[in-house]
Amino acid sequence: MGPDRVEHGVRTGVFGGSFDPPHVGHAIVAQYALERLELERVLFVPAARPPHKRDRAQAPAALRLEMTRAAIADTTEFEVDSLELDRDGPSFTVDTIEALTARRPADELVLLLGADQFNEFHTWRRPGDIVRNARVAVLGRGEVDVDGPAVALPHEVVDVPRIDVSSTEIRERVADGKPIRYLVADSVRAIIEREHLYLARDGEVPVARGDEGSC
Repeated sequence: MGPDRVEHGVRTGVFGGSFDPPHVGHAIVAQYALERLELERVLFVPAARPPHKRDRAQAPAALRLEMTRAAIADTTEFEVDSLELDRDGPSFTVDTIEALTARRPADELVLLLGADQFNEFHTWRRPGDIVRNARVAVLGRGEVDVDGPAVALPHEVVDVPRIDVSSTEIRERVADGKPIRYLVADSVRAIIEREHLYLARDGEVPVARGDEGSC
């Protein structure tokens, strides 16, 4: 990244998640956010160990990072940052925002959240510090159901298409031997097949399937 961009700052969307696996919905939502918020880039930040998902075993961090990079490789405005995977302990958004601010203080950060995430935002660690360092954009379609105590925190609602696909659904389809083509990038599907990921539903012990692959 050139020194001029660092000096003048970059309008950056921060898009965090487990990305287990990353799917077409992530890419589509990020593309609309890029356009409608007039961002210069969207930073995908895979979470190391989200505090709210400790009850589910995740794919190894290195593979989730590899899949995320593969998913967005064709879009120059999309980047992946491994800062949450590089530090110990649970992933807290406030730590990520503060680290990004310290690294590139001239950048304007926009935290991209779904409505469900935002409705729990007031329960996150130090939400006030998050909104002091970043704008919060709630991504949804039409009348976004934003309510509860989080509404009092500064935010904007951005209209993006609703993509009814989830990482949970993809993991379940793989476990059931169903195809996931078109739900994830071909490069992501290749990694899932290569590593035999998601051969069991969440919470189950994987059963070996020989060499037949996972999709």
